[in-house]
Amino acid sequence: MNNVSSVSFRIDTNLKNQADALFAALGLNMTTAFNMFLRQSVREGRIPFDATINVPNSETIAAMLETIQLANDPTAKTYNVEDALKELKK
Repeated sequence: MNNVSSVSFRIDTNLKNQADALFAALGLNMTTAFNMFLRQSVREGRIPFDATINVPNSETIAAMLETIQLANDPTAKTYNVEDALKELKK
């Protein structure tokens, strides 16, 4: 039998339920998902994703929302490359 250790930690119940649902949809359970995370961390020698506190400021969020709104607006003016360059030169 493999040498196996048990790990225990506390986690927010809502977060755990969301993670359980995600992992189940992927055909995984919590143990397998955590083992994948740990193996990838060891393989890469780091946390395998960017852990950052950088969040968009209100101006960036507003610009992103405006972009989404324009992308979904069939009446929004569209440009081809040539027309866009002409508009920028004005």
